[in-house]
Amino acid sequence: MTTTNGQWFPPSWPDRIRALAAGTLEPVTPRRAATVMLLRDTPAGPAVHLLRRRASMAFAGGAYAYPGGGVDPRDERNVGWAGPSPAHWAARLGVDPAPAQAIVCAAVRETFEESGVLLADVADTTGDDWEAGRCALVSHELSLADFLTRRDLTLRSDLLAPWARWITPEFEERRYDTWFFVAALPPGQRARDVSGEADHTVWLRPAEAAARYDRGEVRMLPPTIATLRQLASYATVADVLAAAPGRDLSPVLAHAALDGGQIVLTWPGHEEFTKRIGAAE
Repeated sequence: MTTTNGQWFPPSWPDRIRALAAGTLEPVTPRRAATVMLLRDTPAGPAVHLLRRRASMAFAGGAYAYPGGGVDPRDERNVGWAGPSPAHWAARLGVDPAPAQAIVCAAVRETFEESGVLLADVADTTGDDWEAGRCALVSHELSLADFLTRRDLTLRSDLLAPWARWITPEFEERRYDTWFFVAALPPGQRARDVSGEADHTVWLRPAEAAARYDRGEVRMLPPTIATLRQLASYATVADVLAAAPGRDLSPVLAHAALDGGQIVLTWPGHEEFTKRIGAAE
């Protein structure tokens, strides 16, 4: 693993990039995914919930990220639903209604699985019964639809707002087409350190998290640090949510080119991540 200003670059990238350029590597089809930037107000401005992925994780091990993960086929099952309809989400996310519902359900499910916060019509999710339900979701014993139905709960799609979309580069071994959402911590709920995929969780102001990255103290993938920098300019969570409808959800996809003996990596619109990888590295 190579790091530059806290950024994570798998050592397999150079060989895979050259193979892709030579036409000997078939890109993996990206899996749809959702991640949620859970926010709460503090006297110094909004803070965002971050978790550090365990070093043993196959994807982005040791990097700081938001709660999130891949869409489960069962996320397309009908659930009690409040807020904008799947058709509305389809238009906003650029997909059909069924996958749009699945993406929103994945965002809600993954947030609950990894932080204990449930974006539904409920004020408190602490206690043994809630923890048992959360664990059943993690182990795939329950779908989100079953979980909500058993508790007579309604998913609150109005608590989510789409913010960005990033697609894992074509040369990566594991690829995700990920929609990033923002959401305010619901009143009465609290985030808990419950994710089995993380060894540390923290609330940080986006500017402070970005500063730690700039000092090389933490590792983050490009989408994480990019979205943190975007959030840093807002004074309140309400300001973030108000800005979300105007966000451009065009997907960001890294581009790799060969320049002589070097590989040049670029992320369109995000020049800070441009990297040249040569034989010396």
